[in-house]
Amino acid sequence: MDYQGRIVIDPEIRFGKPCVRGTRITVGDVLSYLASGMREDEILADFPQLTRDDIRACLAFAAERERRVVSSPAA
Repeated sequence: MDYQGRIVIDPEIRFGKPCVRGTRITVGDVLSYLASGMREDEILADFPQLTRDDIRACLAFAAERERRVVSSPAA
């Protein structure tokens, strides 16, 4: 999933948090809904401006960010 066309970071929107393009819905919001047990269909019903691809883009963005985190071994 190429999230780059769907996830944007704009300092003027939600304090620069990554958001779904054309919305004020953050990647963190979508991840929180999924983590709380909401199904994709429920999220799409609550936020009709989102698509399934938007949800997948949020997951892909989070996965890419996780891969970039440099971990240091415990001392």
